[in-house]
Amino acid sequence: MSIEVLDESGATVDVRDLARLARFVMDEMRVHPLAELCIKAVDEQTMATLNEQWMDKQGPTDVLAFPIDELRPGLVDEEPEEGVLGDLVLCPSVAERQAAEAGHATEAEIELLTVHGILHLLGYDHAEPDEHAEMFGLQARLLDAWRHRDADARQ
Repeated sequence: MSIEVLDESGATVDVRDLARLARFVMDEMRVHPLAELCIKAVDEQTMATLNEQWMDKQGPTDVLAFPIDELRPGLVDEEPEEGVLGDLVLCPSVAERQAAEAGHATEAEIELLTVHGILHLLGYDHAEPDEHAEMFGLQARLLDAWRHRDADARQ
């Protein structure tokens, strides 16, 4: 599995931890072991430009997902497809503000946005109530498993 994490945000982003989280999520979702993913942390100006260019929205956002090969999670009885999962763009300064509003650490918000973005790359959405329930339930389960796994590894 090829996971590239680039920090062009000017903030302090733990690129190794983001790569570990992405690998964990992709493994849990049975993404092909040779699938490729690029995660890039950017500043607000870059994010605002991307948000306007690709989403027709003004200002910076927290995360943008750009699927490439439209890979889907592997099912238990079938082999996952090989290819390029896509690009994930995060804005740490937006994540920092959201974390403060939510009352948790910026790192926890960046983890949430990373999982959320990978699920979007895998075809999940939250426009409809049933999609929202499925995606956010899966997101919560993945984050919980990651945090318990990470806590267990430190003991």
